[in-house]
Amino acid sequence: MLKPSDIEDIRGKESRYAVVVGVAKRAREIAEEAEAHGEILIEKPVSLAINDFKNGDYKLIVPKEEEEEAVDEE
Repeated sequence: MLKPSDIEDIRGKESRYAVVVGVAKRAREIAEEAEAHGEILIEKPVSLAINDFKNGDYKLIVPKEEEEEAVDEE
C-alpha cells in the first residue's frame, strides 16, 4: 500500500498526483513483465515500484505546461 510517508520520500518537488500516477505505471510494467516471463511475484507490484523510485532506479518526469501548450498550438 502506498503510504503518505512513501509519497513524501519520492515526491521531491512533484505533486502527489504525479507520484501516484508514476508508481501505478511502473507497477503495471512490473506485473506485465512478470506475467510475460511466467514469474510469480512474492511482493506486490506497487511495493516493488515504490522501491524502484526510492532507490533511484526510476525518476518522475513531468512535462512542463509551457511545452504542452506549444505542442497543442501546432
